Amino acid sequence: MDHVELGRHLRSRRTALGRTVASVAIDAGLSVPYVANLENGRGNPTLSALNQIAHALGTRLAVSLTDPDTDPAEPPLPPTLVRLTQTPHFQRTVRRLAAVREEESHQIQARLVDGLAAAARGLKRDDMSEGDWRRLLDSMVLVLAYPVE
Repeated sequence: MDHVELGRHLRSRRTALGRTVASVAIDAGLSVPYVANLENGRGNPTLSALNQIAHALGTRLAVSLTDPDTDPAEPPLPPTLVRLTQTPHFQRTVRRLAAVREEESHQIQARLVDGLAAAARGLKRDDMSEGDWRRLLDSMVLVLAYPVE
């Protein structure tokens, strides 16, 4: 993954979580200009800095050494998923599920975004509408809010 792709991926994740550059930088213990530069494809981040940013974004850093002809990186989040995460419906759902599970909203939001993106990849669907995303979201909420004991 080159610097521009990394920046796109970071921005996509941050935006989907409804976070500002400043909030991510603070949680990561990094400066705002540093994180902003990374999102803009500039800079040469250390693995430590990327790990801190990943943690601040509710995910983990995975590093692999692969053949240069393969691309193991996950694609950026679909734009339709990013738009869904910015809707009042999604934000209400996150708050309600966080209350039910007694977890932080940003953790629930990260889990939902990851799950939705993984489900779309598993379904091999890159043309998801807002209605499709909402149906997947409703299913995930049922599983997370009412786990089988």
